[in-house]
Amino acid sequence: MLPVLPLQTLGQRIDTLFNNLIAGGVAFAGDLLVFVATVVVFYLLGRIVVVPVVTRLLKARNVQPTLAKPARKLTLAAVVFVAVAVGFAIAGFGDLLTSLATIAAALTLAIGFASQDVIGNLVAGVFLIADPKVRIGDWVEWNDEKGIIEDISFRVSRVRTFNNELVTVPNSELANTAITNPVAKDKLRVPFTFGVGYGDDLDHAQDVIIEEAERHDDILDEPAPSTRVTELADSYVGIQSRFWIDSPSRSDWAKVRSEYVQAVKERCDAEEIDMPYPHQQLLGGIDVEMQGGEVEAPADD
Repeated sequence: MLPVLPLQTLGQRIDTLFNNLIAGGVAFAGDLLVFVATVVVFYLLGRIVVVPVVTRLLKARNVQPTLAKPARKLTLAAVVFVAVAVGFAIAGFGDLLTSLATIAAALTLAIGFASQDVIGNLVAGVFLIADPKVRIGDWVEWNDEKGIIEDISFRVSRVRTFNNELVTVPNSELANTAITNPVAKDKLRVPFTFGVGYGDDLDHAQDVIIEEAERHDDILDEPAPSTRVTELADSYVGIQSRFWIDSPSRSDWAKVRSEYVQAVKERCDAEEIDMPYPHQQLLGGIDVEMQGGEVEAPADD
């Protein structure tokens, strides 16, 4: 049989428990206030002191934006981590920190199994950032897509297409795909095939094509423009012109090529060099069956 406590003793125990709860709540509120204040102070110090110092160091060493942006993000993440860790230590939340670390490890393991694609993109992002041949501002081509890299983060990259569309590409797609960088060495080779008639002087036509390339201000003298006969089509002889542009953007490349092709066409017209276009001639006959017999009516076209 349970002992029956006097009402006075029971009331004292309730008061003691209530006072302990209040004291514990006040102490926790004080520790929480210390924690928040510590985190804020160390975070602000990091933002005001550490991040600008890292930014200046990156600029002083002429670090490419491809590496500079992730470095600043990692620095800010480190500032937040240190601020939270110092806040836990000063507030005396050591046991709570241990518990949170255990919970975080379990959550990380569960999330890792559930998001393997995300982890793959993170790993691919690290390789892309470390690759000196892939940089922000580069003109790249992959999977029949073209564009200028505007940003490379740890999960995705953002590419501005030549239609002014911003495409978000998973890093794993770029890392696992053959990427073409046509301006990797700050020059772009532009090929274009002109069709010349079979009856024309091919040497003269090639001279005209090279001369017009040499006259254009935006076409480089070194490497020098060149031509070669590349095909014998049904209605023309294909002469491929190859010339170089220095550090072009998409708009520069399209503008220079358009001006050059127009200049060659006008020069060929002036010097009566035939530039035929493909055409087809249909030949055959038509059989017409009439009531009185069969009559064949040939058609010339």
